[in-house]
Amino acid sequence: MINQLKPALAALALLATPAAAQDHMTVMLDWFVNPDHGPIIIAQENGYFAEQGLEVEVIAPADPSDPPKMVAAGQADLAISYQPQLHLQVAEGMPLIRVGTLVATPLNCLLVLEDGPVDALSDLRDRKIGFSVAGVEEALLSAMLGKGGLTLDDVELVNVNWSLSPALMSGQVDAVIGAFRNFELNQMQIEGIAGRCFYPEEEGVPTYDELIYVANPEHMDKDMIRRFLAATEKATQYIVNHPQQGWEIFAGTSAELQDQLNELAWADTVPRFALRPEALDAGRYTRFEAFLAEAGLVEGTRPVSRLAIDPGAP
Repeated sequence: MINQLKPALAALALLATPAAAQDHMTVMLDWFVNPDHGPIIIAQENGYFAEQGLEVEVIAPADPSDPPKMVAAGQADLAISYQPQLHLQVAEGMPLIRVGTLVATPLNCLLVLEDGPVDALSDLRDRKIGFSVAGVEEALLSAMLGKGGLTLDDVELVNVNWSLSPALMSGQVDAVIGAFRNFELNQMQIEGIAGRCFYPEEEGVPTYDELIYVANPEHMDKDMIRRFLAATEKATQYIVNHPQQGWEIFAGTSAELQDQLNELAWADTVPRFALRPEALDAGRYTRFEAFLAEAGLVEGTRPVSRLAIDPGAP
């Protein structure tokens, strides 16, 4: 009888054992939840963070400029940001460093109407170009215009805030810089107006990581970051192997995601997720730092070690 009770008593002992404590981590998104954040949401929903002993709090900011500032101030562990902005922020003295990559290719593009008057970059002479964020976007545009034999003096820049595709479709401007190829192109398609992109990386701009994870190098917990990245890497593998199931899990987290635009954007974003989020392409950061210095947006250049690390490297 005693021997028969042993398995049951052992099972009860396991049930009574407290669950291992999980490390709490705060991650600030760059914007409201959208397909760009697929690996984070799938890691959450599929339990990959829990497997790594993490309890991850994902926060969408009220102001998209806030996340890097909050990380710099020690109010969040990680923030999603953009490689071009990181260079400017580090040059300004903000304590930030890239610790991982989320979207490993540029998404930004110079967007025009498919049947509009702009067939080549040289056709932008004396035309209006809309933008949302001054600084980096002007540097990208300047390099692209140079491929068409133009300068910023040959065009009129119009601040359209975040109303990029509506400004283009309404004829307020002839082109927009800062449009995301996985969103604005699809938005225009849904509206029945075809758009066409000129891609920065094909028009004189060094290629770069669009979305990255940044941390405060003075306070970051490398072990916790590595576990976070391991979970999102596993999520990315799941998404690549099961894109439709990944979409259904992702869209199932919010009714607001369940529309045609997000579904099209999901399909366009899947091949752009970083398959190795820890891995660092140091050359990208060296080349982009030199590009910004040449454009006069930063003074001098900083070594890659000031800008980005592979948290798993010795």
